[in-house]
Amino acid sequence: MNALIVEDEELSVRRLEKLLAEVAPTLTVSGVTDSVEDTVEWVIRNRASKRPDPDLIFLDIELSDGQSFEIFNRVEIKSTVIFITSYDEYALQAFKVNSIDYLLKPVHREDLLRSLNKYESLTHKTATDPIQGIRKMLEDFQKNVSPEYRQRFLVKQGQRMLSVETADIAYFFLDDRYSFFITHANQRLLVDYTLDELEEMLDSSRFFRINRGMIVTHKSVARIDPYFGSRLSLSLLPGSNKEALVSREKVTDFKTWMGK
Repeated sequence: MNALIVEDEELSVRRLEKLLAEVAPTLTVSGVTDSVEDTVEWVIRNRASKRPDPDLIFLDIELSDGQSFEIFNRVEIKSTVIFITSYDEYALQAFKVNSIDYLLKPVHREDLLRSLNKYESLTHKTATDPIQGIRKMLEDFQKNVSPEYRQRFLVKQGQRMLSVETADIAYFFLDDRYSFFITHANQRLLVDYTLDELEEMLDSSRFFRINRGMIVTHKSVARIDPYFGSRLSLSLLPGSNKEALVSREKVTDFKTWMGK
C-alpha cells in the first residue's frame, strides 16, 4: 500500500510520517505535496510516468494556495482520501469526494489506526468496486449526521479584522469575480469564499441562491415582482445596485422556500 501526503505544514508532515511508520510499517509514502498546484502536477506527472495512483491520499483542507477541494475540480482523483485538518466545518463537503474519514489535528495514533482499518475493511469487502463501499458510507453519514452550518465570518474592514455573525448578514453577491455580503446594518464586506463554497456552508432554510451571483435571506426580500422570461425581480433590504433576479429554473423552489 502506498500513500500521498498533501500538507503545507512541515511539522504535521513529519508527525504523520512518524505515526504511519508506527501503525502501518508496510505503507510507503510515495510523495509529499504542499499546495493545490503542486498536487495536481504530482498526479499528472505520476500518471505520465505510468506509475499507479496512490492507494491513499492524506489530504489537508486548507493549503497555501487555497482549499484542497479545488484539486478534485482540476484532475480526476481515483485514490481513497482521508482528510486531515484543523477545521471541522467541512465534514459534509469532504465526504462528497472519495473520502472515507475525516481526522482533526493533531492526529492521534488511535484515530489514524482506525482510519487505516476502515480503509482495509472497505477495500476487502468491496474488492470488485471499492468506491461502492465509500458511497454507502456517505449515504449513511448524511442520513445520521446533522450538518453544522457556518455561524460567523472573519473579514477585513480596513486594517482590522471583524467577526460578523451569519444572522447579521442580509445577502451575498458577486461583484467583478469577488464575493461580498451586505449586513442588515448596510455594511458591505469582502468575504474570502466563492458563492459555490458559501452555498455549502450556509443553512439552506435561511439562505437561498437565486442565481449564479446572489444568495439572499428571507429578511432581505422586501418585494417580489414578475419579470421577463418567467423570472422574478426582488427588491432587497438594504437596497442593492445589483439586479436581484430569481433565475427561471429556481422560481418554483424559491416560492416554496419563501413560504416556509
